[in-house]
Amino acid sequence: MPKQITEIRQFLQIARRKDARSVKIKKNGTETKFKIRCSTYLYTLVTWFCLR
Repeated sequence: MPKQITEIRQFLQIARRKDARSVKIKKNGTETKFKIRCSTYLYTLVTWFCLR
């Protein structure tokens, strides 16, 4: 079951949990999605800015 995260701080706290299994990064033309798989939810952080 997916959930969207809006803050980077919240994303980092979830990444430190024991039930966090994997992280996937998906890059699109204008946005980057960071996905964390935990035991109950798939958390997604979407960023719309690109630093190059």
